[in-house]
Amino acid sequence: MKIQSYLGNRLLCLFVSVLLPLQSLIAMDNNVTNNKLPTDTATHTNYRFHVGQLALPVGLITLGAFGVKNKHFNNIKNSIASEMDHLRKSNYFRADDYIQYFPIAAYLAMGSIGVKSKHSLKERLITGTTSYLAMGILVNVTKHTVGEMRPRSKARNSFPSGHTATAFMGAELIRQEYGTVPAIGAYTVATGIAFSRLYNGRHWLNDVIAGAGVGILCARIGYWMLPVYQKCFGWNDSNRSVVLLPSYNAADRNLSLNLHVSF
Repeated sequence: MKIQSYLGNRLLCLFVSVLLPLQSLIAMDNNVTNNKLPTDTATHTNYRFHVGQLALPVGLITLGAFGVKNKHFNNIKNSIASEMDHLRKSNYFRADDYIQYFPIAAYLAMGSIGVKSKHSLKERLITGTTSYLAMGILVNVTKHTVGEMRPRSKARNSFPSGHTATAFMGAELIRQEYGTVPAIGAYTVATGIAFSRLYNGRHWLNDVIAGAGVGILCARIGYWMLPVYQKCFGWNDSNRSVVLLPSYNAADRNLSLNLHVSF
């Protein structure tokens, strides 16, 4: 009982000192990434790329990559994995396979249930689709390129954490669309997903740190591309229409969006 209490305290310290500060970094980064937009929704197209927007996500990805082979970082992440094993025993938390999608679902839905959004539903849909596709490509290419072994497993697809990337992508989309206050809850959920991946023994600490960076980066890619889509699709032209239909494959646990454009 004393051992479990000790481990619980250690894990709480980890949660507070390593994962929760990501929210503080997001708040500090807010002045860099948020453009000063006019109040008219139709003019919310000023999402220009600048190098400062890369600082936070690239920093997290770099730190995570550093932990793949670094001896001292390996000692830390092995220690954390062992503590998780002792705390968890056989009590796994399976709901993270589904909760990872809560932030992106909220991003799409909030504007339709009365929360003031900067963009229309179709713009949110295409931004979310772009972000999700970019995230899927970056995560899977990196997993197979790096080939980091998972904790307590022979599978070599640990780095970075896809669940964490998905959750943080949704949280950053909410911050960009609805502001910092609504994003607090989303980033809390995303941080919880990162912790659950450690708790379940599915990832190392560096995997979830890099996953957070990938998710944030891909959310920003979606908004960088939004003005391009607005121009190409001519959304002010009444003769054009864009339809995006979400679908979920329960067997593969994959979320997808199907795009149909008519001219």
